[in-house]
Amino acid sequence: MSDSKPKTCVGIVGLGFMGRTHVQAFSRHPGCELVAVADRDPARLLGGASRGGNLGEASDEPLFDPEFVSTSEEALELIDHPDVDLVSITTPTPTHYGLARAVIASGRHLLLEKPVDLDPARILELGCEAREAGVLAMPAHCMRFWPAWVWMKAGIDEGRYGRCLRASFLRRGPIPDWNRSFYVDESQSGGAIVDFHIHDTDYIIHCFGTPSSVTSTGSRRYVTTRYEYPDGPEVVAEGGWLEDPDADFRMQARIECEQGTMTFDIGRDPEVIVELPGGELEPHPEASDGGTGYDGQIGALLDAISSGSDTPPVTLEDAAETARVLEAEIASVEAGGDPRTL
Repeated sequence: MSDSKPKTCVGIVGLGFMGRTHVQAFSRHPGCELVAVADRDPARLLGGASRGGNLGEASDEPLFDPEFVSTSEEALELIDHPDVDLVSITTPTPTHYGLARAVIASGRHLLLEKPVDLDPARILELGCEAREAGVLAMPAHCMRFWPAWVWMKAGIDEGRYGRCLRASFLRRGPIPDWNRSFYVDESQSGGAIVDFHIHDTDYIIHCFGTPSSVTSTGSRRYVTTRYEYPDGPEVVAEGGWLEDPDADFRMQARIECEQGTMTFDIGRDPEVIVELPGGELEPHPEASDGGTGYDGQIGALLDAISSGSDTPPVTLEDAAETARVLEAEIASVEAGGDPRTL
């Protein structure tokens, strides 16, 4: 008798850039099978090759074979597909709440792209509904699973280089060209502060907890925020979208501790280098082993499903707290940089 566990059958709603990224990540995981996809654009249902995004996830290989994967132009048809155990929603933010409620009501597990919603209260509502339905509903906060960033957080938690004194993060790139009209409409996307800078805000909360206050300057499109931690590290994050369509994507982190500074640069090999006292550089290529954060978050959720866990690796309550901090950052920006208490 085989001891292998049955595969989780996955359906993906939305085949834009992020949906295609999810298809690739699920396809790499041996514990699941892609059985259904949905998108309003019939051309996307043909399974053609993927284009690249910020991280160059382009591929010449077909995404899927429509002969073996069920296709539909209707999200609700996929959600009701009898073979689907887990639904991944990668559609634009305004559609998330309604689709997520439908998935939860169907009794299926859910992976929901960030930002879950622009309203923290609605995110909490979804969390309550998921618990009552007994399904796992996880926001796709991928930086918590990015291998090098997992390595850096472990370094903070373990005190590998002593106490953390300060941390800074930079994330910037061109306005996404795969759905530009949506992204530049801040009433729909929330702007870069909600759709892009969210990665660093969420990771900061993941590492250090909710700050006591935030002070933000700039705009919804490009922001610099100082996160206050009484008796804790000094933390700053800068980022957003640039007007230049040819601007390079940059993702960097610098975490200064008493006995060394962990640095990350997405454009460097190796991505992680620790600066030691006296100027010695300690490269850590192994920190980046393990694929991408998309692979990590999918693996963590599939493990939780197969083990029968009643709590996902990241909760909707976590997403709501990140959204609450982002609201405070927006309020600070709109107040001309006055701090906002949390």
